[in-house]
Amino acid sequence: MSIPQSGGGPIETHAQLADYLASGCKPKDEWRIGTEHEKFGYCKDTLKPLPYDGARSIKAILEGLRDRYGWAPVLEGGNIIGLEKDGANVSLEPGGQLELSGAPLRSIHETCDEVNVHLREVQSVADEIGAGFIGLGAAPIWRQAEMPAMPKGRYALMTDYMDKVGTMGKTMMYRTCTVQVNLDFASEPDMVKKLRVALALQPVATALFANSPFLDGKPNGYQSWRSRVWRDLDADRTGMLPFVFDAGFGFEAWADYALDVPMYFVFRDGKYVDARGQSFRDFLDGQLPALPGEIPTLSDWADHLTTIFPEARIKKFIEMRGADGGPWRRLCALPALWVGLTYDQGALDAAWDLAKGWDAETREAWRVAAAKDGLRAAINGQSMRDLAGEVLEIARSGLAARAVPGAGGILPDETHFLNALQDSVDSGQTPADELLEHYHGDWNCDLTRIYGAYSY
Repeated sequence: MSIPQSGGGPIETHAQLADYLASGCKPKDEWRIGTEHEKFGYCKDTLKPLPYDGARSIKAILEGLRDRYGWAPVLEGGNIIGLEKDGANVSLEPGGQLELSGAPLRSIHETCDEVNVHLREVQSVADEIGAGFIGLGAAPIWRQAEMPAMPKGRYALMTDYMDKVGTMGKTMMYRTCTVQVNLDFASEPDMVKKLRVALALQPVATALFANSPFLDGKPNGYQSWRSRVWRDLDADRTGMLPFVFDAGFGFEAWADYALDVPMYFVFRDGKYVDARGQSFRDFLDGQLPALPGEIPTLSDWADHLTTIFPEARIKKFIEMRGADGGPWRRLCALPALWVGLTYDQGALDAAWDLAKGWDAETREAWRVAAAKDGLRAAINGQSMRDLAGEVLEIARSGLAARAVPGAGGILPDETHFLNALQDSVDSGQTPADELLEHYHGDWNCDLTRIYGAYSY
């Protein structure tokens, strides 16, 4: 969620940085599930991306949701750039991708209902203005020059900075979409094990959800181009974070890592102050060039934590970041996968047993191979398809152990939300494989067919 954070008052001691993270610890009965997903909006007649302003635009979608469904507007510089209601947020990514940041909910049944309601609301507004929305990991046809820019100060600063630190930052910002899930932890040791499992097994999610085999109107040679993009974005704030697997890792180590990630901005009086490349450590000492003499607040720290983009990250919760955006069933399957792996102790222990013997080179190799080959990836004689099957078996056992019923008790647990992923493992086919079969088959290499076939 890319809106200013609310974290608290002035930072007076270094310990407050780790304490802020530790304040997210919750007893198990208070653990919740927060699902986020992004999608591309487009004009149905031209198949071009929706601009921010105009009769058929992102702004019109936001205003329609506000007026018809009671969402409260979020404004920046007089522009509507998001919505809030009942603990959920609708926000804009840099190229106009519309994101739902769902409320913290108790079950996957509830979060899937939330997704359904949101997509119905968006479709009802979009249909009236001739717009559509599609869930993919990367924009299949649109070139960088075609992408609109949203009126958000944060994104203007980031856009100008990206070319200084990598080659694919603008592609990530404007032409990719993801689905993510945010999950809780009980204690520092619980956070450590969950984060290690999240990072080590994130390539499995990348493979299972691979859904971006096109860019610039043709196949790009990857199952997940979105995942490939992240490897050439900004080495200071991305990656698999080997230090997380070091002895003694905890909240303090994460805070030290975050302090060394160069800043983007400071949010003051409704505006983003340019602090690109500057040091939060200097900020703590009142030596930030952008705001000389000022010391940061916990809100500034919370904002800074949102500018760190590894494959999994912690704030006051853990965020799983490895999956491409996709169709409805996959939006519900992602929280099912990670809740199953991490919200039951037996499943979490089994998931860690799968990956604890891997070194940093192996974890990175899985990441690279998952983006390129999806379920056909193989490392050290082990196939991704077999690994994904083991992971799904563990996740299914975890969801069965949770035994959270749905549909008024008709459904005994949440395991059926994994069915879409099981279908992929059984067939060996990812969503990207399905798209490529259509492209080379009944679509006759006409990629415009993707909109009619795969829009929500």
